Amino acid sequence: MTDLVTKLAPEYRLEPRLVLAVVEAESDFNPGALSVAGARGLMQLLPQTANRFGVADVWDPEENLRGGMAYLRWLLDYFNGDIELALAGYNAGEQAVVRHGGIPPYDETRAYVKRIAARLGL
Repeated sequence: MTDLVTKLAPEYRLEPRLVLAVVEAESDFNPGALSVAGARGLMQLLPQTANRFGVADVWDPEENLRGGMAYLRWLLDYFNGDIELALAGYNAGEQAVVRHGGIPPYDETRAYVKRIAARLGL
C-alpha cells in the first residue's frame, strides 16, 4: 500500500504521508471497506465522487486511490492549499465547508480533521 501511494501521490502533487493519513482514517487500509453511508474502498469514495473523478471500479485499490487523490487535490486547489479545509471537505463535502465558512460544526468532521492534522504534525 505504502509503495503504491508513494508512486501515485506525486502525480496529484500530494505528499504521500497526507494520502496515507487519509487512507488510515477512512478505511484503516482495508480495500474492502464499506461504510453505512455507502462509501467504498481505501479512500471511502461515495458513488457520486467515484463517478465525478472517473473511477470505474471502486474496489480496485489503484483506481480507488487515484479517485481519492484526485478529489483531495481538487479540494486543496479549491480551498487554496488549506489542508484542514480540504480534509473537512473530504469528510463532510466541500459544500458543507462553504456553507459553514470553515470546518463544519460536526463532531465527526472536527475529530477527523484534528486526528489527521495531529498525525501530520500540523
